[in-house]
Amino acid sequence: MEQGSAHDDATAPSAPHEPVGRRRTAASPGRTRADGSPRVPEQARGEHTHDAPRTVPATSPEPGVRRTVRRHSVRGQILDALRTALVSGELVPGEVYSGPALGERFGVSATPVREAMQRLVLEGAVEVVPNRGFRVAERTARDLSELAEVRALIEVPVMLGLARTVAAERWAELRPLAEATVTAAACGDLAAYADHDRAFHGALLALSDNRQLVLVADDLHRRAQWPLAHAPRTIRATLVADAAEHSALLDALIAGDLPVVRSLVREHFTGGAG
Repeated sequence: MEQGSAHDDATAPSAPHEPVGRRRTAASPGRTRADGSPRVPEQARGEHTHDAPRTVPATSPEPGVRRTVRRHSVRGQILDALRTALVSGELVPGEVYSGPALGERFGVSATPVREAMQRLVLEGAVEVVPNRGFRVAERTARDLSELAEVRALIEVPVMLGLARTVAAERWAELRPLAEATVTAAACGDLAAYADHDRAFHGALLALSDNRQLVLVADDLHRRAQWPLAHAPRTIRATLVADAAEHSALLDALIAGDLPVVRSLVREHFTGGAG
């Protein structure tokens, strides 16, 4: 299902986010960053190294919450943080963000931010605006519909084939992944739900032993999770319903109930979240 477009005040953060790195007219000079923490000399930041993991700000319902992201490079940390901000809507479709402003937000130089943004350019999430930065892509309902159609063409026949050949105990091993989507949905956490949703679908398709299939499907799935321009947040009820379909699908696969499996996998792409 693709992420939907209805309001739900219950999913809104308790306090507004400060926009992530929106382009500013001037950088803030001095020895401290915008959040009051001391600036770290670039040579001590460990950029592009295998140094100890850094704490990188990530979107959260409470402002100021930071999450430790363990990756082999600063660019990898920033890429993860930017992807989270895209899914959550903190990076607003149509808005332009500069590398230096985002770098100041994350406490790094503009270089790893620009490198991460170039990766997002290749994924179609942002586009380059010369001499300004990167504009978040504005997508339409037709874009989401087309992505859902392509995903269905790939995933539905694969899932129906796997349903006939994979043993029940293999499906049962995926139960924790389905339960993780249920937990994230109950919390109304869009970014966490997006991660767990892709993990669940990827684990299902991985049983085909086709790595290229998994990579292509994951790329399509990620693109389908970016919000529409000017669209309300996905409501919690939509996430909960989508997560429930994951659990129901596993139940049918474990039971070997092919008619129910067929119905669930064909209808799963017509709704709102995953």
